[in-house]
Amino acid sequence: MFDNLSESLEKTFKNLRGYGKISEKNVKDALREVRMSLLEADVHVDVAKQFIANVREKCLGEEVLLAVKPGEQIVKRIHEELVATLGGERSDFFLNARPAMTMLLGLHGAGKTTTCGKLALRWKKEDKKVLLVGCDIRRPAAVDQLAVLADQSGVDMLRPEPGETVPQIGRRAREHAVRNSYDMVIFDTGGRFQIDEELVDELAELKKMVEPHNIVLVLDAAIGQESVNVASRFNEAVGLTGLILTKLDGDARGGAALSVQSVTKVPIHLIGVGEKAEDLEVFHPDRLASRILGMGDVVTLVEKAQENFDEKEMAGMQKRLMRNQLNLEDFLVQLQQMKKLGSMDKMFEMLPGASKIPKDERAKIAEQSQTQSKKFEAIIQSMTIEERRKPHMLKASRRQRIARGSGNKVSDVNALLKQFKQAQKMTKKLKKVQKKLLRFSN
Repeated sequence: MFDNLSESLEKTFKNLRGYGKISEKNVKDALREVRMSLLEADVHVDVAKQFIANVREKCLGEEVLLAVKPGEQIVKRIHEELVATLGGERSDFFLNARPAMTMLLGLHGAGKTTTCGKLALRWKKEDKKVLLVGCDIRRPAAVDQLAVLADQSGVDMLRPEPGETVPQIGRRAREHAVRNSYDMVIFDTGGRFQIDEELVDELAELKKMVEPHNIVLVLDAAIGQESVNVASRFNEAVGLTGLILTKLDGDARGGAALSVQSVTKVPIHLIGVGEKAEDLEVFHPDRLASRILGMGDVVTLVEKAQENFDEKEMAGMQKRLMRNQLNLEDFLVQLQQMKKLGSMDKMFEMLPGASKIPKDERAKIAEQSQTQSKKFEAIIQSMTIEERRKPHMLKASRRQRIARGSGNKVSDVNALLKQFKQAQKMTKKLKKVQKKLLRFSN
């Protein structure tokens, strides 16, 4: 996500940080490069133009030119403008009604139906009673696809009946939701390859029938500047309350995210960063701006860890850690917990300074890490319970048996045990530091 833009901006900032003093010419040269970076990232030309004008106005003040670290000051101004361009503040769905009605709109191929399933799962995890409603009656597979997603997410679904029109489905769904005390209702509306009069009329009728609290457009970020035109036309036709950008994991340019909110003034609620049901992230303008500028996003990484890690398992592991009782079962749990955070590629994006590592090298590290984790998991699962709890038992013959059973080499088993011993040594050091801190505090 935003790889090309991040790399291009990083080169510009490297030059800026090298200057002891910033002149008006330095600022103009740097902002010219920033403008080119934005246009190459497929940011809308009007957005790029306004962005540079705003940053230039802030940067050419005496306070910035005479600053101790003027280069850092300009980077700060660019970060502030990025946050403003992306919407400024976190924006969420309106959920105070019961049931809260949400219409998801979108063109064919944007990932609308898949996003319905992801959104349902997200709200189900928040202990909400969710109902999915299939309103895409022209695409035969759409209703069946939604049914599969509803089943996977563990939520209910209302199917269209033979001969029903979209407004009739909407009326029946609304009555059903009120009668059965649903918290959230998500309408998967019909899609088209382009916005036409028939689509607009259908959406307008459904809107009139169900009176939705949220009218959200699912937008394919990979279509670049065209996303601005699509969002603008949907907004004019039915009035949008929010946006969900999909396929940001595969869009190296990312111009849609930087353009669409600025032009339409419709806030972005969520972003799709993968195909898995969990790959739907809350959109925080300040955090995304930091990721674009290579500053990382540690807050989101911590939140993902808190969301995916089992608190009881982690608490038990911490107790064993402080007693020097960690074993390979704990090591296996750690490997499985780390998998829930997503790929190493995505984690790299959230780590400060990771953008300075060449893209090819990051991909190589991520691939090696994933391969090693799979090997280690298979090796531990090929051990007996006793062997996992007492790693000192693993002599040569046992290591050979485990290697054969897991489809790996003995050298892989040795590598796992070596890494485990290093973790044990680190644990002992941490325990000593903790004791010293306790003595100091007393």
